[in-house]
Amino acid sequence: MAAPIAIVKQELSEDTDIDIEAKIIELCTLTPKGITDDVIKAAVPQCDIQQRVIAVNRLLSTNHIELMKSGAKLLYKLKDPDAVSQIKGADTEEKVVFQIIKDAQNKGIWTRDIRIKSNLKNIQVLNKILKNLESKKLIKAVKSVNASKKKVYMLYNLEPDQSVTGGPWYSASEFESEFVEILNAQAHKFLQQKALDASIVYPEDPWKRLQTSYASADNVLQHITNLGISKVNLSVKHMESILDTLIYDGKAELSARTSGSSDGESMKIYRAVQPLTDTSGLVKTPCGVCPVISRCTVDGLISPKTCIYMKDWLDF
Repeated sequence: MAAPIAIVKQELSEDTDIDIEAKIIELCTLTPKGITDDVIKAAVPQCDIQQRVIAVNRLLSTNHIELMKSGAKLLYKLKDPDAVSQIKGADTEEKVVFQIIKDAQNKGIWTRDIRIKSNLKNIQVLNKILKNLESKKLIKAVKSVNASKKKVYMLYNLEPDQSVTGGPWYSASEFESEFVEILNAQAHKFLQQKALDASIVYPEDPWKRLQTSYASADNVLQHITNLGISKVNLSVKHMESILDTLIYDGKAELSARTSGSSDGESMKIYRAVQPLTDTSGLVKTPCGVCPVISRCTVDGLISPKTCIYMKDWLDF
C-alpha cells in the first residue's frame, strides 16, 4: 500500500505547485511594479520555501515572470507578453543585447557600453541588431543632455529618466534659459507680493508679518500653474530648484517650519529679501560667468574676438 500513497502525495504536490504559480501570476498582475517573496509567503502561508522556490523557478524558466532588483530588494514582475513573443524568435546575440538594454532601465545605455558588455567586436553587427530591435518597437534611441551627439538605448515603453532628458529645463536637448528666467521672475514676484500683503495686514505686528511673508514651494507651484505659463507639468522639486536660484542671487531666503504631521517632519519655506549688495556689472557680462575665462586670450583659440556670447551681448 506504500507505493500508491506516495503517488497520491506526488500528484497533490504537483497540483499545489500549479496553484502557487497561478497565485504568483495573480499577485504580479495586481501589482505591476513587482512583488517580493514576503508577499508570496503571506498569500500562500500553507506552502513551504521549497515549494515557493520551485514555483518561482518554473515561472522564470517559462518567461512568465522576470526577476528585478529595486534597492536591496528582489522583485518578481510579470513579463510583457508582447515583448516575450517578439524576442522569442531572435538569435542569441539579439537576446543578449536586448537583456543588456533592459537592465539599463530608464537611464539607458550607450552603444559603446552595449558592445563591451555583449562582447560584440563587430560594430556593424551591433548596429544591425539595434536597428532590428528598434524596427520591432522593442527599444528606442534617446538623445542625452549629457552628450548631445550620443544616443542611449532603452526599452520602447519606458519614460526616460530626468538625468537623460534634463527634465522640464531642456527641450530637444537644448537648455531653455528663457523659460527658466520667466519662472524665476514669476516666483520672485509672488514672494514679493506675499511680503507686501503681510506688511499691509500686520503693520504693527512684526512677528506675524514675518511669518505670513513666507511661502512653500507648493504655494509657488500652485501660483505658476494658475498663470498657465508652463506647458510641461512641474513638480515641487522643480520649483525648489527655481527658488534655490533666487537664494543664490540673494533675492530670497530659506527657512523651515514644522509640517504638523505626526512624524514631526519640517517643510521648506521661502520669503523675498532685499539683496545686501547690488549685482556687480562684471557678473552681467559673458566674461563674468564664463567657465573658461582663465584660458581666454586675445589671439588664442578662446578669444573675445571670436566669442559668440560676447557678440550677442554687445548686439543686445
